[in-house]
Amino acid sequence: MVDFGSLAKIVIVEDDENLAEIYKTRLELIGYICFVAHEGLEALVTIERERPSLVLLDIMIPKLAGDQLLKVMRATEWGKEIKVLIISNLNEADAPAGIRTQGIEDYIVKANLSNDQIDHIVENILKPGSASP
Repeated sequence: MVDFGSLAKIVIVEDDENLAEIYKTRLELIGYICFVAHEGLEALVTIERERPSLVLLDIMIPKLAGDQLLKVMRATEWGKEIKVLIISNLNEADAPAGIRTQGIEDYIVKANLSNDQIDHIVENILKPGSASP
């Protein structure tokens, strides 16, 4: 029997439903529990409720843009330490100013992401090497 309490949670914030489903399927296959939100306000509620180990965050999402969602998260007690990986269609140079100062793990451009890279990137963030911090 799987102990779901020991599995890391990931919230995927992506307005492209097909892409969100691809990320979710790939990450669940390697053992993560995933939740999907397709817009910013829904994402904020989901992140606060689930307190994930990682948020995959698109910048250009409806209702509350990803950079704004990140600012709100970082201003809360529960959202200060949650790891965030930005995955966007925007090149980082075109991203909202100061996005790196909000404590993100990395910034990935979707067009540069191959099929299995998401698995490796997430594993590197959540299980870096074998050394304990």
